[in-house]
Amino acid sequence: MCIRVAIFDDNKNIRNSIILLLNTDPSFEVAGNFSDAGNCVHNVLASRPDVVLMDIEMPGTDGIAAVKLLSKEFPHIPILIQTVFEDDERVFESICAGASGYILKNQLTSSLTDAIKELQSGGSPMSPSIARRVLNLLQRGYQAKKEPVNDEYKLTLREKEVLTAIVNGLSYKMIGHELGISYETVRSHMKNIYEKLHVASLTEVVAKAIHQKLV
Repeated sequence: MCIRVAIFDDNKNIRNSIILLLNTDPSFEVAGNFSDAGNCVHNVLASRPDVVLMDIEMPGTDGIAAVKLLSKEFPHIPILIQTVFEDDERVFESICAGASGYILKNQLTSSLTDAIKELQSGGSPMSPSIARRVLNLLQRGYQAKKEPVNDEYKLTLREKEVLTAIVNGLSYKMIGHELGISYETVRSHMKNIYEKLHVASLTEVVAKAIHQKLV
């Protein structure tokens, strides 16, 4: 039985390359291909894929926001992030949003088809460099867990709201929309949170918030 794949990527050349790659393997069927994620819920509902391939950087609704929407509406459909980015914040945001795998676009070869098959079988495929970063995230989280619970960070109510939203995987844009504040205001709150928690990255913020029960 073919694995039906829906592709979301604003780069037409990459979409066509993926389609060509999948069409050469009888194990796959392209259920649909889309240049943006603005109507991702409707598109997935209409195309009925077994697996979704999602780019991160797209106009309008970005890939991470789309993953969050699709994970909520279709929790049974695994989502594979495919991107040129491999920084910690992107990886962590994607995982928090509900992505089941993360592969770099420079691996759009048999590695991609292998990743899709692994995903469909219940695995969580990741590019080696991404897997290393995830291990680093877990190690940082473990170190944070060993720190004593500290209730003296003096976060304001709004900062706690922003921190809770970050832990839940929301992007700055989504937090601004949810709390009714501007993108720059969200950034200002995050700067204060970084300083008060004595951290230097988003992943450290999330790890500290979870393990010290700040949210």
